[in-house]
Amino acid sequence: MMCVVGARPFDKPMQASPSASPGIQRRHTLPASEVRPLNAQDAISVFEIEREAFISVSGECPLHLDEVRHFLTLCPELSMGWFEEGRLVAFIIGSLWDQDRLTTEALTLHKPCGSTVHIHVLAVHRTFRQQGKGPILMWRYLQYLRCLPNVRRAVLMCEDFLIPFYSKTGFKVLGRCAITLANLTFTEMSYPISGHAYMRRNSEAIRFPVPLTKADEHADV
Repeated sequence: MMCVVGARPFDKPMQASPSASPGIQRRHTLPASEVRPLNAQDAISVFEIEREAFISVSGECPLHLDEVRHFLTLCPELSMGWFEEGRLVAFIIGSLWDQDRLTTEALTLHKPCGSTVHIHVLAVHRTFRQQGKGPILMWRYLQYLRCLPNVRRAVLMCEDFLIPFYSKTGFKVLGRCAITLANLTFTEMSYPISGHAYMRRNSEAIRFPVPLTKADEHADV
């Protein structure tokens, strides 16, 4: 079974210090930007972003709402959400797979003993696109996977026009995917996950939740 990197607890709301003036209370504010694993309570927000992003382009969603809930219940540690002041703006959902190539079963199954992470979907809210958030989130996700000792690679399937995008993040083409949806065909791509021992020794740096710095948000990835 996969060893999951634990999440740090959320910071407690700030309390007014004894020296503060009576009537002046400090208010807890959400981090400007952070990433954290998703859960079933995030499913509706996830699906709204996904539906808007994919229906207008291909007419199909990679995951329907019940499937989003399914994976966020079974393997929430293989998801990652980017939040701006508490609002979900981008996300990735993955699950484990145990075969060399993707098959139709990979669309709905989570194989706990698998060593391959199948990335089902990466999507960014429409008002936050063209800001580099997709590549940044993917890079952070791939670094996080290095903390999971049984994971050896990540795979995904995409339409051909997205191959350059994923190639820039380090994915390599495996060939045509055996999966088709309606009249859509896909290319399967793979990313090797290496450096497990080093990353486990230094995993504190990328445990959830992770505040995003200004350098991250403006990185040219």
